[in-house]
Amino acid sequence: MKNIIQTGECSRQVPTGFHRLARLGLAVLVSFTLVVVPVVPASAAARIKDIVDIEGVRENQLIGYGLVVGLNGTGDSLNNSPFTRQSLQAMLERLGVNTLGETVRTANVAAVMVTANLPAFAAQGSRIDVSVAALGDSDSLQGGTLLVTPLLGADGEVYAIAQGSVAINGFKAQGDAATVISGVPTTGRISAGALVEREVMFDLGAQRSLRLSLRNPDFTTSRRLALAVNDFIGAPVATPQDSATVLLTLPPNFNGNIVDLITDIEQLIVETDQPAKIVIDENSGIIVMGRNVRVSTVAIAQSNLTVTIAESPEISQPNPLTLGATAAVPRTDLNVDTTNSNLAMVRGGVTLAQLVDGLNALGIGPRELISILQAIKATGALQAEIEVL
Repeated sequence: MKNIIQTGECSRQVPTGFHRLARLGLAVLVSFTLVVVPVVPASAAARIKDIVDIEGVRENQLIGYGLVVGLNGTGDSLNNSPFTRQSLQAMLERLGVNTLGETVRTANVAAVMVTANLPAFAAQGSRIDVSVAALGDSDSLQGGTLLVTPLLGADGEVYAIAQGSVAINGFKAQGDAATVISGVPTTGRISAGALVEREVMFDLGAQRSLRLSLRNPDFTTSRRLALAVNDFIGAPVATPQDSATVLLTLPPNFNGNIVDLITDIEQLIVETDQPAKIVIDENSGIIVMGRNVRVSTVAIAQSNLTVTIAESPEISQPNPLTLGATAAVPRTDLNVDTTNSNLAMVRGGVTLAQLVDGLNALGIGPRELISILQAIKATGALQAEIEVL
């Protein structure tokens, strides 16, 4: 049997076996094409806007000192907090009340520190949140009202004015014989409690170039970011300067300003990279390992020391016709067992999951694991950096 393939006016005969072989080869080619397509791990990809900070787009920290009034007897004791008494007298004097030389007794006032973050491009007249914390020996700020408090920047200039009712998350209740405290009643927050009075001038749209700062510096990520931006724009507008900085330059024929360029590229996906690192918190026993941690072939032995102490005192009876007295004679059984030892082999070039499984096979806790990791690092078998918090 033969198959006839016709194309237009020409016809030719093709053997059936060759036809099947051609179809099989095509299927193999398609399968091979599907296999070699690279797949980017979803966990390693991130948007540019999530991994960089833009030069000039930042918050500014503000701080101020003020008074909270209206407390129900939970304020500062003026004898123990002289700064509260002086601040109260100065405030009353500015309002026309002279209390100099007088004894002021009140428990409804507390001195507080007020902090806030001024967002980037905050316009004059906009509102920001503020945090309030007691400075003296006040028991609670519940029900208090913050009086007008200037908030200063690092340059000493006033950038915002705070005032309003303080909302706290904790409370304190007490009686004659019991006291209950929940949360921290001496700290609070005022939502939209500060009015911006001065702007931080920075004309982002007029910039011709600016720097993108990686939140997790890495040379590979920096280069990949620049390549992604250049491929999207079609011009060399991004240049990696170091592991943490990429210089972004506005192209000559770009239809827009630098803000438009940032808007166009911040949604681009970049495959991030990270060095092999193990972070250890010895206080809490927490261990965090990066995905690139590798270990060479190494054998690990961990000995368990078991000490057993048992007290079994004996009663000593005197011989008959003697003047001795019955007494208790101490007897201690002490046993030390060091034979309960574990030995595990960790193969070279294993993945993070295999490394964790191999270490868990020793049946040890996090604190012993910290010592083992440091010992492996000391032998040079651990290809990772250990950072102790």
